[in-house]
Amino acid sequence: MAHALQVGTSYRQILKIALPISLALLVPQLNFVTNSIFLGHLSEEALAAASITGVYYLIFSGIGFGLNNGLQAYISRRAGENQPGEIGRIFQQGIFISLCIGVFGIVFTYTLAPVIFKAAIHSPKVYQETTAFLRIRIWGLPFLYIYQMRNALLVGINRSNLLIGGTAAEALANVFFDYALIFGHFGLPKIGFNGAAYASVIAEFTGMFAIFLVVHAKGISQQFSLFKQFSYNKAVTLRILELSGPLVFQMAISIVSWFFFYLLIEHHGQTSLAVSNTMRNVFGFFGVFNWAFASAANTMVSNVIGQGKKEVVLRLLTKIMVLSMSIAFLFFLLLNLFPELYFAAFGQGKRFVEEGTPALRIVATALVFAAAAVVWLNAVTGTGNSRITFFIELVAIVFYCTYVYIILEVQKRSIAWGWASELLYWTLIFTLSFSYMRSGRWMKSLKI
Repeated sequence: MAHALQVGTSYRQILKIALPISLALLVPQLNFVTNSIFLGHLSEEALAAASITGVYYLIFSGIGFGLNNGLQAYISRRAGENQPGEIGRIFQQGIFISLCIGVFGIVFTYTLAPVIFKAAIHSPKVYQETTAFLRIRIWGLPFLYIYQMRNALLVGINRSNLLIGGTAAEALANVFFDYALIFGHFGLPKIGFNGAAYASVIAEFTGMFAIFLVVHAKGISQQFSLFKQFSYNKAVTLRILELSGPLVFQMAISIVSWFFFYLLIEHHGQTSLAVSNTMRNVFGFFGVFNWAFASAANTMVSNVIGQGKKEVVLRLLTKIMVLSMSIAFLFFLLLNLFPELYFAAFGQGKRFVEEGTPALRIVATALVFAAAAVVWLNAVTGTGNSRITFFIELVAIVFYCTYVYIILEVQKRSIAWGWASELLYWTLIFTLSFSYMRSGRWMKSLKI
C-alpha cells in the first residue's frame, strides 16, 4: 500500500516527522563531537585547530543544507498536491546541482582556502595542520551532499522514519575509525590529527551507501522513478535554484560569519579557541532538536499549503514552537546544572573549565532563543518565499558581525561576551520571521 504523501497537523504528526529528522541531523554533529572528544585527549592544540577546520567544513555542509531545505520544500509541496510523478524529476536535479557544488568545494579547498588561512591565522603550526586536514576532509563532501538530498526526499514524502538507518551506520563508522586512526588501534596506522579527517570521509560514504540501500529496499526508487531516464531538466533545475539559491546564500553567510567569529577568537589564544570549539558542539549536538523541528516546520507548512489549508499554518507553527522550546529548555537546565560534567568529556584542565563555564551558560540560554527562532524562519521557507528568508538572515548577520568585531577585536572582552552575540542574533531572527508570518504577506506568493 502506498504511503500517504499528505500530512496532518497534530502534535503526534509533528513528532513523527521531527524525531527521525533529529536523529539524522545528529550524524554530522556526532562527527564533530566525536572528533573533538578524541582530539581533546590528543592535545589542546589539536582541539584548537579542529575548531577552525570544523567551521570551514560546516560552511560547505551548510550550503548543502540550504539546498536540502529548498528541495525539501519543493518536494513537500508536490506531495501535498499529491503529484508523485513530479518528485523523481525534482530529486534527480537536486543530485546534479549538489555534485556540481561538491566539485567546486574540493577545488576551492585546494587552491584559494590556503591563501585565506595564511592571511587570517596567526599561528604557523595551526595553519599547517588546518590546511593538511582539510585537503583530506573535503573529499567527503560529495558523499555528504548525496546523503542530504536523500534526506530532503524522505522528509518531503513523509518518510522521515527511514532516515535512521543511514544515521546509525554513519555514526558507528565515525566512532570506530576516529578511535582507530587517531590513536592507531585494530591494526590501523596511528595518524593523529589527520586520522579524524579520514574517519569522517569514510563515515560519510558509509551513511550515503546505507541510505541508498534503505531507499532501494523500501521500493521508493521505483515508486518515484528516481533514476529512470536520469537526465538534465533545465526547467526543474532553474526552479530549484530559484527556491534554494537564497537559502544556500543564507546558510553560507551565516556560517561564514561564524568562521569570522572563530578567527577573532583565535586572536585571544589557544585555550579560548579550544573552549569555543566545545561551544560549537553545544549548538551542534544539543541543537539538533531545534533544527529537526525547524525542518518539520518547513516541510509541514509547504505540505499543508499544497493541500489548500493555509488557514491552519499559524496554529501549526505554534504547536511546533512549543515542542521545540520545551526540549531546548530541558537542555538549558542540564547544561547550567552540570557544566563540569559537559567539559569533562573533552579531557581538559581546571583553567579550561573556568574559562568555558560562563560562555556555556550564555550558549545554553541562546539555545532556547534559537528553538523558537528557527521554527518561524523555516516556516518562511516553507511558504516558498526564500528571498525573505535570505533577507532576514542578512539583517541579523550584519548586526552579529558588527557586535563580535567590536567586542572581541576592538574592546578585547572575554569570549563569554563574544558568545553573547548568539542572543542578539536569534532575537533578531525570531522577531523578523514571526512578524512576517503574522502579517499574512506570505499568502500573496505561495506558488512553488
